[in-house]
Amino acid sequence: GDILDDYLRTDGVWILTRNKQFYTANNERECAEKCEAERNLTCRAFLFTRKKLQCLTLAENAKMTVAFASTDAVLYEKRIYLIQCKRGIGTDYRGTEAKTQRGIPCQKWAVKTPHKPNYTPEKYPNAGLEENYCRNPDADESGPWCYTTDAAVRFDYCDIPDCEDQCMQCNGEDYHGEVSRTESGLECQHWDAQEPHMHGFILKHYPEKDLRMNYCRNPDGELRPWCFTTNPNKRWEYCNIPRCTTPPPVSGLESQCLSGKGEDYRGRIAITDSGNACQHWNTQFPHKHGWIPDRYPCKGLEENYCRNPDGEKKPWCYTTNSSVRWEYCTIPPCDRTQQGIAGMNNVPVQAPLTEECYRGKGQSYRGTASVTVSGKKCQAWSSMFPHTHTKTPDKFPDADLRDNYCRNPDGDSSPWCFTTDPNTIWEYCDLKRCDDHTQK
Repeated sequence: GDILDDYLRTDGVWILTRNKQFYTANNERECAEKCEAERNLTCRAFLFTRKKLQCLTLAENAKMTVAFASTDAVLYEKRIYLIQCKRGIGTDYRGTEAKTQRGIPCQKWAVKTPHKPNYTPEKYPNAGLEENYCRNPDADESGPWCYTTDAAVRFDYCDIPDCEDQCMQCNGEDYHGEVSRTESGLECQHWDAQEPHMHGFILKHYPEKDLRMNYCRNPDGELRPWCFTTNPNKRWEYCNIPRCTTPPPVSGLESQCLSGKGEDYRGRIAITDSGNACQHWNTQFPHKHGWIPDRYPCKGLEENYCRNPDGEKKPWCYTTNSSVRWEYCTIPPCDRTQQGIAGMNNVPVQAPLTEECYRGKGQSYRGTASVTVSGKKCQAWSSMFPHTHTKTPDKFPDADLRDNYCRNPDGDSSPWCFTTDPNTIWEYCDLKRCDDHTQK
C-alpha cells in the first residue's frame, strides 16, 4: 500500500519539538521515506512544507508537545504511536503504558538495575524498547511486559487493552468499551462517585450515555471520550481510544440533494447563497475553525463542499471571503412538495452553527462549546446538581439551553455556564469574540 497510509495527516498544523532532523524532499512520500529510514531519533511524525519543500522528521507527535496553526505545513503522525491498545499479542505495541498489571513502575530498558536485562535497545533495535514503556520483544503469548523497579519481581505483564474491543467510530459518541485510563495514564473516577471531583454527569441526567463504572465516555459532544480522573489535581482528561479500522455503520443513504436539514448531504456544491466560494475544510485560511476532517471523520468534510456537520438548518461552509466567516448554501431539495409543506410549518431552528467565537455579548451564540475559561466542564442546564439555579430551558425557551452548551440567557457580557465543580458556581466560557484578535 501507500507509505502514507501508516500516517495520520493534519493540514495547517505545526508542532514544537527540539529533537528533529531537517531534509529536503519533493513531496510527502519522500519525506515519509526519510522518517522510515531515520536513525538519529525515533521518528514518530514528520512535517512537510509545500512551498519550501522542507522535510522535518520528529521524535514527538501532537500528543506529546504543543501544536499551532501554520498554513503551509502538513503534519503526518505515525499511527502506530497514536494507538494505546494491542493488536494480537502486541509485538507492534508502541504505546506509553509504563506500569505492570499490578501497578509496579517499569524499569527502563537501557538500565541494568535493579534487574540486568536480556532484552536491550542495542540487542533489539526494532522492538521499540524506549524509556520504560511496556513492550513485547520476545513475542510472548501473554502480551507486552516489562522489567519492574521492584527488586523482588524481575518482570511482569502489562494491562494493555485489545484494539478489537476498544475502538471507537466517529468521535466516540457511541463508544461502549472498557478503557478506564486517560491518555496520560491516570485512572478514571467512577461516574457515580463524587470524589475526588464532584460533577453533574450522573446516569439519571444522561440515561442514554452509558455512564457505567469508570469507563471513558463522550456524553457531551467532546472531540473524543474522556473521564474525570482519580488525581485530585487533574479534574478531567481525554482517553486515548483508537479509531476502528472498519467503517462506521451507514445510518442512511448519502444524499445528493437536500433532505431535512441536509446532514446526510454529500454532493459537490461548493458555493454559498450569495455566491462566495467555499473554503476547504482542511485549511485554516482565511478563517480558523475547529471542523478539521481528521477530527470529524463521519461528517463528510471533503474538499470545500457544503456540509452540515453540526445540525444547522441546512448545509453551509466557511467562505474564501475574509470578511464573511460562513454562509448557508443553496442545495436543491429532494422533494419540493415535501419541502414546501415543511416550510409552512415555520418551526424555529434551535441548532445554529457551531462557531469558535461569538458576536456582541454572545446572546445569539449557538455553538457546542462546553468548557469554561479555567477548563471546567459545564453543568447541564436542565440539571440541578451540583448547583441549583433558575436558568432552566422552560424559563428561557428562546435561549437554546440545550445539554451543557455555553449560552448567555441573561444578557451577561459573554457566554457562560454553571460548572460541574461544586466549588465554582459559574464561569465565562473559553470563547473568543469573532474577528476580535485583541480579546484575550
